[in-house]
Amino acid sequence: MNMYVPFVCLALGAVINWRGLPVPILRIFDMLTNCALVVLMLVIGLNIGTSSQVMTNLGHIGLNCMIISLFSIMGSVVFTVLAEHTVMPLEKIRLMLAEEEGMKAVQPQSSGFSPLVIVMPSCIAAGIVSGYVLLSDLPHQLLDTTLTISLVFLYTGVGVSIGSNKEVFSYIKKLGLRIIFMPLCIFTGCLLGGLVSGLILKVPLSWSSLSASGMGYYSLTGAFLTENLGIEAGTYGFIVNVSRDVFTVLLLPVLSHISKGSPIASGAAGCMDTMLVPVTKAVGPHLGMVALISGTILTVVVPLWLPAGAYLF
Repeated sequence: MNMYVPFVCLALGAVINWRGLPVPILRIFDMLTNCALVVLMLVIGLNIGTSSQVMTNLGHIGLNCMIISLFSIMGSVVFTVLAEHTVMPLEKIRLMLAEEEGMKAVQPQSSGFSPLVIVMPSCIAAGIVSGYVLLSDLPHQLLDTTLTISLVFLYTGVGVSIGSNKEVFSYIKKLGLRIIFMPLCIFTGCLLGGLVSGLILKVPLSWSSLSASGMGYYSLTGAFLTENLGIEAGTYGFIVNVSRDVFTVLLLPVLSHISKGSPIASGAAGCMDTMLVPVTKAVGPHLGMVALISGTILTVVVPLWLPAGAYLF
């Protein structure tokens, strides 16, 4: 998907709802967004289940990859939380805006139980099983097309939500250039998480660090490591970053209680595409824009970093 598509769809959704749609229409948009989210999770699962590269390496390599992925997420979250308590006070700015302007819409989302907490990981699991057992010959072009269509619906749905919460723009303006600390913290945490996990697992540091610093960009990371470091390194690059998306969905309830920025830190570059809507549902539309901007920056950084990182390591 082209980099401009998310922003176009967000803008379209915001324009559609800028003057306020009737509640029944908003409910229809919400229902369509949730349906598209279910399809997205199924497609992520199917991409894993139909990938022979992933499914044939779920033994020792798979376990190592999952550990590297978790260390990468943990590093990103730790650095993001530190930034939130110092230079990037996401929650403090939200409260400040609420106090200054009386914005009811910037109040945190209800912490009540959401069925999506169960539905999203269940759909990924169903996709993996059905992809491996029943649909192993499913054309990847069909999966890619379905993924793109579901993302268009999801981006537009997020845009409609932004149209209902116009204070999002005040929030981004108030945060200003401090928003750059989000991708910086995520990248630093990923890199250190990859180095530490590589030392613990006795995996070549070039494999673990470059895989971890793929930050969810699994297609590019897997292809780059395969071409430059061999098929086994490429397998690490692919599985580590696929696992990151899965772990982000599974851990969203926990991450949301750690800090406002933690779900964004876990989603990393994926917040530009597949992880944007799950993360936005966890943190709210005002931080959803922070997630999108951070994910876009990281998506640009990954192809620039990987050749430099391969040279350094």
